Amino acid sequence: MRFLYRLIAIGLALTFSVLPAHAVLGPESIPPAFDELLKNQSLANPAMIIIDGNTGEVIYEKNAYSQRKPASVMKILTGAVVLDHLDPSSTFSTTVNINPDLKTVIVRGSYDPWISLDHNTARKMNRASLPYIGFRTMSYVKEFNGGSLKNYKVIYSGLYSKDVSNLKAFWAKRNFKPVMKSVTDEEAFMALGEQVVAENSPTVGALLDWILLWSDNLISERLALLSAKAAGYGMNEKGVETVFRDFLANLEIDGSKLVVADASGLSRKNKITAKLMGEVLFKIRKDEKYALMYAGLPIGGVSGTLRTRFLTTAPGAVGLVRAKTGTLNGTATLAGYVQSADREYVFVTLADEIPKGNSALNRARAAIDRVLGRIAAPNIPAEISPAP
Repeated sequence: MRFLYRLIAIGLALTFSVLPAHAVLGPESIPPAFDELLKNQSLANPAMIIIDGNTGEVIYEKNAYSQRKPASVMKILTGAVVLDHLDPSSTFSTTVNINPDLKTVIVRGSYDPWISLDHNTARKMNRASLPYIGFRTMSYVKEFNGGSLKNYKVIYSGLYSKDVSNLKAFWAKRNFKPVMKSVTDEEAFMALGEQVVAENSPTVGALLDWILLWSDNLISERLALLSAKAAGYGMNEKGVETVFRDFLANLEIDGSKLVVADASGLSRKNKITAKLMGEVLFKIRKDEKYALMYAGLPIGGVSGTLRTRFLTTAPGAVGLVRAKTGTLNGTATLAGYVQSADREYVFVTLADEIPKGNSALNRARAAIDRVLGRIAAPNIPAEISPAP
């Protein structure tokens, strides 16, 4: 699939690259041109930074140290700590055992972030299915209990509270109303009887791809919690904040202006600076450990949350931008990488003072696209060499 994306990106970039090479801004021309471009009222005084991807030199900055709402650009930090603390090849399992002697159902999970409420969706996407778990458990309880669903209890470990609520509601609708109790994984293991269900979800790497490509808030939150737990911190907001700050400290990035309210960017209380996020993107691009981050980012005009961007606003940039989008009412953000002939730039744009409403949001996105369109250019020497 990634190979197909690359072919599409190259084809679209060649098709839509209508600007001649001399129209693309070089490093020395970016500051004055961007000063004018960012006066666009649709962007309402954004924060922005452009960094040379090879040298780390700051080519352009505006309000780069100003604390702004990141929206889903916050997921870049989440993705990085996931790769710091979780194995990309690991999977999540949920098993159900029944101990007829104790009249007990034992559910052991591994905090699967993606248990589906829809069985068909689960099977299509290789996710664990809550309906399958629910029906299968009830069937075996009846088999072991003379056809009755009464006088059984359920103990569980390694499940999110929301998944417990969903499972309890699923059973209640079908007249299975056991007493449910949270236990430690060791207690669940000691009570094991006969296994009747085993469900798995995709790998950590696949889930990371998903949150970057489609900006899934729930999975982002849960993977961040698991990263905090793996780092030895609590599975809570404080643990997530601590693991984020550890990550920045390890990269020698000043995190003093970071405010963490959640891991998805959904909260308006989150705050970052363009400078901080620009440094993060520059440093993880140089480290092979974070290669999945770059590979998983949406491609402008081609995939994910960027699939409809640049096509009409900046067609010359189609296929040349890899970035994480961010959207809140009154906020449009974009951060990632843009190819510009023989170099790559890191960029961060945080426009969080725009008017509320979809019209203003769309205008801001279009303005961001056009700004990036001024520096995006394919690396095709034969096409950009001066004519003799």
